[in-house]
Parts: sequence; structure tokens; C-alpha cells
Amino acid sequence: MAGHRFATQLVRIFFPGFFWALLGAGLVFATFAWSQQPATPSPGETPPEGPQTPTRRLAPGVMREVAPAIEYRETVSRHDVVELLAQNPNLPYAKGVWFRRTIWYLDFRFKDVRFIFVDLPAPDGKLQRQLVWYMVYSVTNPGGALEPVEQADGTFSYQKVDVPVWFVPEFYLEAPEVGRIYPDRVIPAAVAAIRMREDAGLRFFNTAEVPRQLQVGETVWGVVTWTDIDPTVDRFSVYVGGLTNAYEWEDPPGAYQAGQPPGTGRKFTRKYLKLNFWRPGDEYFEHEKEIRYGIPGQPDYEWVFRPMPFLTGAQ
Repeated sequence: MAGHRFATQLVRIFFPGFFWALLGAGLVFATFAWSQQPATPSPGETPPEGPQTPTRRLAPGVMREVAPAIEYRETVSRHDVVELLAQNPNLPYAKGVWFRRTIWYLDFRFKDVRFIFVDLPAPDGKLQRQLVWYMVYSVTNPGGALEPVEQADGTFSYQKVDVPVWFVPEFYLEAPEVGRIYPDRVIPAAVAAIRMREDAGLRFFNTAEVPRQLQVGETVWGVVTWTDIDPTVDRFSVYVGGLTNAYEWEDPPGAYQAGQPPGTGRKFTRKYLKLNFWRPGDEYFEHEKEIRYGIPGQPDYEWVFRPMPFLTGAQ
């Protein structure tokens, strides 16, 4: 200790400028280090929310965007009220009745389908390495829902309104070559691995976690997963439901009989987004780089109506 003090005195006597420069550098470094420490909230203060890991900045085109198919005709439909006509087929006010509703749409962005190997529990309790197909996506409520408005002369026009929307998605992977439709599977272990690969700074919700009410301008990120996809599949489509509340319905002739519960025999179809993919590979070496967005001779995506429930008659 005495030797240390003696050396310090020599530096101060013979190199006074060096001594003060060294002391100043130490103070600057200490101040910088202190400023980099995470702020500790004071008692009663709410700590800042959000991921602690910075999110990745994606290159343009990595996330594909699908424009919502806004159609005014979906706000109205015309039907006979079969429940009343079954009691009296001559009721004029039960024929050709107009039904009107507000229709909303969500903005949808996604990455192409990818693969990841994950250790998942097997029926015997042991971990087994499995191939998981997955797709990362985000949805945003842009506002501007279409609302029918009756005019003074009895006709209807439309206005755009901002309303919160309940997002409750459906995902199905259809492979016509093998005659299969695969519903998504909720795999928490896979979601954790996907997050580390895609963006550790984002929270990806699986299909069971993501349902929520989205306010105008609010965005939520999700990931959908599948397993046990037939390795011979070359062309497949991903159907996404829940991006709009547009639907159609009909009462087939004779489906409803007097005395039956209202709505008996009625058939509904829901509007889905259909994303087409092509995998020009083989079943022996499955790799995500083989996946192409779009199918030759078909549109990359389209909006279609499918029966509800979706898996009616599917294997």
C-alpha cells in the first residue's frame, strides 16, 4: 500500500498533466457505464412494457402483404324467411327480405412457409425429433369497416367506420395431391424455437393464444404450425379464416320443415384467404428452400368462400 501511494505521488509531481488526464478519463468511463444500466422504476412506478431484446429490422419484401378484398355487396343479401313461409307460404313480407350487416377486414402480412426440427414429446414420454412446418404472420386492424346507412328515400349507401374487431383465426393446410386437409397444431415447444430463429424480440402467439379484440391500428404477431405433413406433397394451399366477417348463407329447398328449430338445414360459407405454395422437391430431402410462393398457372393468392365448418367431408 505504501509503495502504491509513493508511485502515485511521483506521477503527480513529475507528470501532472498525465495524472489529471487519467483521472478525467476514469470519471467519463464511470459516467458512461452508469448511463447504460437499465433504469430501475421507483416505488409505485410501472416498469416499461415490451420486449427487452430489440426486434429485427426486416428487409423489404420479406413479409408479404395481402390487400383485403373489400366488396360492398357483402354487406347485404336477400333471402326468404323459410321459418315463416313454412307456416304460411303466402306471407308477402317473408319473401325476398333484405339482410344488411357491417363488414370489416384485417390487413394480413406473412412470411413464406418454413421448416424447423424440434424435439417434441412422443407417446412414450421420450423426446422425438420432428419436422414442423410453420408460417409467421401479423394482422392489423386498419379501421374503415363498411356500414350500410339507410337514406331518407329508403335506399342505402355506405359509410366507413372505425370499430374494434375480434380476431379469431383458422388455419388449414390443404394438399389436393394426397387428398388431405391438415388443421394447424398448437405446439408450444416449437413456438419457442421459432421465436429464437425468427425474432427473439417479438412475442409470437399460437392459434390458441392469439384470439383477442384488436383496436384500430393495433397489430398482433402470430405463428401457425403443422406436423406430420405427407413428404410427397409438392403443391399445397394455406387457408386463413378470421380476416373478415364476410359470409354467405342459403336455405336449400325443402331443408326446413314446419315445427323444426329455426335455421335447420341452413348452409353457411365463410370467406377465407387462400395462399398457394409450390415445393418442387422430393420426399427424401425436405428443405424449406424448395418452397415457392405461388403455384404455376394459378394466382399467388385468392379470396374464396368455403363451407362452415371447414373440415366437413375432409379426411
